[in-house]
Amino acid sequence: MFDLIVDPFITTLAFLYSIFGNNTVLAIAVLTVAIRLLTSPLLLQQQRSTKAMQEIQPKLKQLQEKYKNDREKLAQAQMAMYREHGINPLGGCLPLLIQLPILLALYQAIILALAGTPFQLIDLSGRLLVPGLDHLVPLNNIWLDMDLTLPPTANPIYALILPLLVMVTTWLQSKLTIPPAPPSEDGKPNQAAMMTRSMTTIMPLMFGFFSLSFSVGLSIYFVVSNLVGIVQYTLMGRAEWGRLLGREPQPAAATASASAGGASVEAKSATSSTTSKSSASANGNADNGTSKPKGESSAAKPKTRRKAKPKSRKSRAK
Repeated sequence: MFDLIVDPFITTLAFLYSIFGNNTVLAIAVLTVAIRLLTSPLLLQQQRSTKAMQEIQPKLKQLQEKYKNDREKLAQAQMAMYREHGINPLGGCLPLLIQLPILLALYQAIILALAGTPFQLIDLSGRLLVPGLDHLVPLNNIWLDMDLTLPPTANPIYALILPLLVMVTTWLQSKLTIPPAPPSEDGKPNQAAMMTRSMTTIMPLMFGFFSLSFSVGLSIYFVVSNLVGIVQYTLMGRAEWGRLLGREPQPAAATASASAGGASVEAKSATSSTTSKSSASANGNADNGTSKPKGESSAAKPKTRRKAKPKSRKSRAK
């Protein structure tokens, strides 16, 4: 079943080998770049899902504290939150699961195409799917006086530079692309941050060990793949070059919460100022309606005329 992916890769590698003047290293590099470009949509999907999951981490922690004694309600609340934000919980894993067989098949194709053993050499001719490529077997295994089928320890001493390049490029890719974990609010050690630091340290050592133990062709594949990954992340704006200078970027969740906090403070201040203005205007209107100057009150009262008293009879007689 795995041969359905490996055999097309071997055929493509042999075809590139014939195009680039029987240069095995150049054929490996071009095939690696082509596979990384074809899997770029999966990489973008994985990055979007990872970023979205980081942004809702504070809310997920609140749900875990709220339903820490009821796993069923916790699962329901988490799924409701995922639907609200349009997040697929498996969105970060599925692209990786799809890329993993492709990368493993590419690695296997390089090993089989180099044909380090007589059995692999016999098996190689049967894996070429396009007629007319059989005359290319065996492929040229010598590059810069190094045998691509042998590990660096069995080659000249300068071949040890390749495992070193593998470690450096793997560390650089991890440093630039692995997003920072949000800070812990309860003051406890952040497990995600500890795991991130461990991955940044362990992965370069692990790939360096693989490169030291397996063929030189695998080291070339690792170096080219890491460089292409760095370029991809840089073009997508995901590479944090400031980390190399010690400037750790603020996590997206912390940035979002800080901006939300600032917005709420501004909203509160605006509300309080509006309230104070309205109360002041209300007080002013009340004062205008009740208190009046003395002169104005006396002038406002209408003058009443006194009726003349009728004259008495005696005065009339006179």
